[in-house]
Amino acid sequence: MSDSTQILAGPTEASRVADELAEVVRVAAEALRRINPRDAAERPAPGKWSRKEIVGHLVDSAANNHQRFVRAQEGAEYRGPGYAQDRWVAAQDYQGRNWEELVALWQAYNLHLAHVMKTIPADRLQTPCFVGAGEPVTLLYLVQDYLAHLKHHLRQIFPE
Repeated sequence: MSDSTQILAGPTEASRVADELAEVVRVAAEALRRINPRDAAERPAPGKWSRKEIVGHLVDSAANNHQRFVRAQEGAEYRGPGYAQDRWVAAQDYQGRNWEELVALWQAYNLHLAHVMKTIPADRLQTPCFVGAGEPVTLLYLVQDYLAHLKHHLRQIFPE
């Protein structure tokens, strides 16, 4: 196995984030399954997403970041598109999805992303990443920001 593809044995910051992601997802999935599907479809105000749409948006976030996490390991830098969140949520009709299936998809995708995060070699975590027209950030930043973004939206679903 070449040095560039070898998975380093020691824990990295990405590995720590992955462990936290897996735990957050485990706890949140249990709580999401306790939400009545009718309640999950209610929009809190006109123009605001329902809980179903928030979870759908988090599925989209997982899909977009999955590509980033893997492709950023392929070369000297990653360049990829941004994400038109409102168009994606509307185009996929998350409001019309079965709640249990949507939660299961979100949970499975995020557990896979936790696995992917753990496999990122430490020497790839500083790869410059250009997302849309944004300023460059590192792959590690994208990993950390992914978890922060997920937690932000879970706080919308489960306000304290």
